[in-house]
Amino acid sequence: MLIEFQVDHVGGPEVLKLQDIPVPEPQDHEILIKVEWTGTNYFDTYKRSGLYPAKLPMTLGTDAVGIVVTLPRVQMVATSLPPLKIGQRVLTCEGAAFAEYMVAPWWQVAPLPDDIDPKSAVAMATSLFTAMYLVRESYQVKKGDWVLVRAAAGGVGLFLCQLCRYYGAHVIGTTSSESKVALARAHGAEHVFLTSNTSAENIEAVHRLTGNGVHVVYDGIGEATWEEDFQIVRPKGTIVSFGNASGPVLPFAPLKLSPKALKVTRPTLGPFIAEPEDFARYATEIFDLVKKGAIKTSIHKVYPFTVEGVAQSQLDITSRNTTGKLVIHVAN
Repeated sequence: MLIEFQVDHVGGPEVLKLQDIPVPEPQDHEILIKVEWTGTNYFDTYKRSGLYPAKLPMTLGTDAVGIVVTLPRVQMVATSLPPLKIGQRVLTCEGAAFAEYMVAPWWQVAPLPDDIDPKSAVAMATSLFTAMYLVRESYQVKKGDWVLVRAAAGGVGLFLCQLCRYYGAHVIGTTSSESKVALARAHGAEHVFLTSNTSAENIEAVHRLTGNGVHVVYDGIGEATWEEDFQIVRPKGTIVSFGNASGPVLPFAPLKLSPKALKVTRPTLGPFIAEPEDFARYATEIFDLVKKGAIKTSIHKVYPFTVEGVAQSQLDITSRNTTGKLVIHVAN
């Protein structure tokens, strides 16, 4: 038997239940992993609340670092990652990770290099993979670009700031407090504006810095900042809406894009790592950047694997008072 957190009806953190259930039986293409570390993401709150419909009952979580218990029964094709082995410590962004054991497709599991700390690795999982596809495929950041990162001191935001600077862009961040301003600057943001400023003040400041607006806005906030995005982005620019922290963006007419000939995209991680070599390429690049020292992690807090601990992590992530990653320690 194993312990996992199940949700049998949607609602607030109080719907999380600790359950004793059988260890999951992997399908032919899956690996069984003993979970050591997981982490809370906004995505978990979207599923728990019903914003993203899911079959119930369900187990939350995506990030995991743990130990391989069984290998798949099908032949694994060669990728640019080292082959998987039983007893090996691995990282994945795919599976029901709020559990002592989980299963994941073999092609979305990466051997964790020995010189990367497991706690830091789980802080990188979904958040850094997300930041990577945002700067490489949703909009390919180039040297000299002006980039605006919403929630620049959050889990994804801190990685976006670092990656955009690494690729040579000028980074503007927005955040909600002076302490978060300092953190965003320490992770690569050249200019940081407070969300307590009026929208007009921030729009004017962005245009004063950039001349005619940013090349791309990375917006994980959603509804509350949507209209401002159109004022901040330059003609022929791109709005990347990748989160719903303030609620989902309301429907809009495509003609809204016409005055500046804008592009809007609403991506999510899954399609970018659906193929074995896509996941392998991202994992390899991420591990290389970490080893070079180009990327550092910021952990807000480590929570216990208890009802109170997991529920508190979900309350905290929606409070606007956290920075970096919220990590859950499942087992040694």
